[in-house]
Amino acid sequence: MTIRYAILNIVLPPTANIPDKQMSSLLDEVLDGVEPGLEMVPVVTKLEPPVLLSIDVGTSGVRAAYFDERGNELNGVKISRALGQTAFDELNPKSLVAEVIEAIDQLLNQSPAPVKIIAISTFWHSLVGIDSTGELTTSLLTWADTRATEQAKSLRSQFQENEIHLRTGCRFHSSYWPAKLSWLGQTQPKSFAETSHWLGFAEYLSLRLFGRMQASVSMASATGLFNQHTCDWDWDFVDALELDPKSLPPIMERNQQPSLTEEFNNRWPTLAGAKLAAVIGDGAANNIGGGCSTRNKCALMVGTSGAMRVAFRGDPPRSLPSSLWSYRIDRQRVVVGGALSDGGGLYQWLTESMRIDEDPSVLQAQLAAIDPDSHGLTILPFWSGERSTGWTGDARGAILGLTQETKPVAIVRAALEGIAYRFALIAKALETVAPGSTVIATGNALRSSPVWPQIIADVLGKPLMFGGTPEASIRGAALLALEAVGKIGSIEEVSVSVDEVFEPNMHRHARYQEAIERQEQFYQKLVG
Repeated sequence: MTIRYAILNIVLPPTANIPDKQMSSLLDEVLDGVEPGLEMVPVVTKLEPPVLLSIDVGTSGVRAAYFDERGNELNGVKISRALGQTAFDELNPKSLVAEVIEAIDQLLNQSPAPVKIIAISTFWHSLVGIDSTGELTTSLLTWADTRATEQAKSLRSQFQENEIHLRTGCRFHSSYWPAKLSWLGQTQPKSFAETSHWLGFAEYLSLRLFGRMQASVSMASATGLFNQHTCDWDWDFVDALELDPKSLPPIMERNQQPSLTEEFNNRWPTLAGAKLAAVIGDGAANNIGGGCSTRNKCALMVGTSGAMRVAFRGDPPRSLPSSLWSYRIDRQRVVVGGALSDGGGLYQWLTESMRIDEDPSVLQAQLAAIDPDSHGLTILPFWSGERSTGWTGDARGAILGLTQETKPVAIVRAALEGIAYRFALIAKALETVAPGSTVIATGNALRSSPVWPQIIADVLGKPLMFGGTPEASIRGAALLALEAVGKIGSIEEVSVSVDEVFEPNMHRHARYQEAIERQEQFYQKLVG
């Protein structure tokens, strides 16, 4: 076949303003050296200008990026922080705010652009106290802080947990506000008494940048004090806990979009007058950004921790399996799922602690060479405690079946399988909410261990579609904000990006079912 024509696509930034003569000269330079005989058809594409600034605050760093009106990321910056495996259970909120400001400064210095829409995604479940002057009374407690485990157990003896679970979507657990507040009241009574307002990090950030400490429906929904059905604080539960109603931030009303304070309007002139259009929990944002906003698509994410979630438009489930939680994206949509405290963090801990120094490709080959559940090991992957499925905060990890012949790589393989078994239990519970949904897997931990997606596909016994948007949370917040201001039609229309499909081996699947049953037996004896 003879190729006579070739299309040359030159992409220009949205701020490019090149005169016609200069453009002609530019094209001549580009065409020099192109293979003779090809007739070039130059096509000049100009990127859409940015209309939105999206901010994603995680426990390991901050991202700030521009997006166009179709939800495409244009450019961004990232500020990372080095934290150990247990160093993010308690954080300094002032330092986090400073990182957000620094990220925005860097982005605006690199690419100043006038945008009028701001979106924020950040981690759920955090808690911090401030006094009447806005000064901190506590550090920022995250979901990883398990010190309130005894208080969670006490709550189970005081209330009907199944009733609270159906109303708030949350079990009694150290990651949620009821147990955290009880722990603070008992262990830090002076700080507790000095606190006028209890906030999550999203509300603290909003107070600093926008002068408001209102909570979005999404962020409030993951506290354990929010009624998923009324979209307001569960005032009966708040009263039963003897909490001051005025200490909770007001819930943002529909279409309420605060502007930056005068201080930051002056600091960032190109953002002057910009409105905060969306504040969303990172898990919900991850689903949206990855194109998993309907019942037929289930998002499985493995980073430091892990989660499996289904998001959809509609009411919260009237019947909710005890292993699952139910939060909100906004007033029209919910997200239901389960979370594991140990995911890629455990993989990293094992390889570092056992000093497995092999080249990553060599390690993956060694892991792949081990037959499913052939190592004689059973791992309970609770190094950081347990959330789904049993919500036992003081559960601890265990490696069972060790012998003198056990190799470090076999322990790593057993851990990858053990975590996959917990995902299988979550997937089984999610069948009651979204039967037959397609599993879309994302996360840096899966990218760093190509063997792991195949293990999960074999354990689940269904195809695993792997890929997704690398930075799905920051994109998800942007898309929700663009929908809120009418720039896009619906987040449900966002497509799924798939790099590879892992088909299950049903022979391995059958073998893994026996291993799941064995893990559950050990779980009941040692944890349950």
